[in-house]
Amino acid sequence: MKLSIQQSIDKRKMNFYEISQYIGNNPELGHEEYKACEVLTRELRENGFTVTVGTCGLETAFEAVYDSGKPGPKIAFMAEYDALPELGHACGHHLIGTAAVAAGIGLAQALSEAGGAVYIYGTPAEETRGGKVTMAENGVFDHLDVAMMVHPYSRYEESGLSLAMDAIQFDFHGKAAHAAANPHEGINALDAVIQTFNSINALREHVTTDVRIHGIIAEGGQAANIVPDFARAQFYVRAATRAALDPVLEKVKNCAKGAAIATGAELETSFYELSYDDMNTNETLSKIYIDNMIKLGVAREEIHPKQGGGSLDMGNVSQVVPSIHPYVKITDGGLACHTHEFREAALSDQGFEGLLVGAKTMALTAYDILTNADYLRKIKEEFAEWKLYQA
Repeated sequence: MKLSIQQSIDKRKMNFYEISQYIGNNPELGHEEYKACEVLTRELRENGFTVTVGTCGLETAFEAVYDSGKPGPKIAFMAEYDALPELGHACGHHLIGTAAVAAGIGLAQALSEAGGAVYIYGTPAEETRGGKVTMAENGVFDHLDVAMMVHPYSRYEESGLSLAMDAIQFDFHGKAAHAAANPHEGINALDAVIQTFNSINALREHVTTDVRIHGIIAEGGQAANIVPDFARAQFYVRAATRAALDPVLEKVKNCAKGAAIATGAELETSFYELSYDDMNTNETLSKIYIDNMIKLGVAREEIHPKQGGGSLDMGNVSQVVPSIHPYVKITDGGLACHTHEFREAALSDQGFEGLLVGAKTMALTAYDILTNADYLRKIKEEFAEWKLYQA
């Protein structure tokens, strides 16, 4: 049956190629992925999936299910398809979305024998206001036994950790005045922003090495001869876990509060994007995935431990269901994501071949879970132990 799953994916290879190229060459920002959503859901409908668009009120989100009607695990593949401003699909999300669809279609034809159900979730806006956050908060994934996705990269990497993240915004309201004639009558909102940065820079000495704090001045005034009456700073604050992040965030907030007191400005605090939780990789599930990748011909020494300190909305999924987020190689160039060069690699033939490897590996991993009760038991035991530790 595993060979049949691979053949099913290969049989539709040109369909998947055309879909990935179409999405890749028609980049859409988060929550605007109408073309991507339409082409992915059409392919799923044509292959027997029941599709609902607009999950949790998100216009470009979707849920697709192929249910055998028999008892068995419920397994999900996560599809992403949002692009980056100006760079387009420089993170390869057109490959992620297509890989999820390909894996689901490949697995579906095995369900009559194996039982269970396969779900494809279209999750918009991973780069900004991640759709998985909203969907996880609304219980969309609570019924699942396993969730997985693959991400393109410059080498194969195991699923690993990601950083919890909050996107915090500080708006300072001051009082305008002529900067030369009567500066004493003004309250400089930009000074409050600058003081916030200085205080955060001082804070860096007193946080753990996993913490990352980086920000911009989004607005800082209109003219040099006017005391700015409004200024805005935006920061990403990250740490290894949500438990570690929360106290750091409070310290960052205090930096802004202190700046407001020092300058006399009024402070308004908000979150300009949704918060991401850290990725909890289920190691049992990860091992099954890696074993299948090796059986597909990828040498074990080519598969590296996860590196890097980014944040993922898949982290929020991993808090409610056993999950993995591994990486597949799409280039020999050692390229970094979010670059023009990576975008071209993700649109290349090698990029598409990486998509197929990821799709097949996910489908075969899912089949193992559907047909081996011991695998699922161990996955759930690990997840339950992790949840107990979190409590």
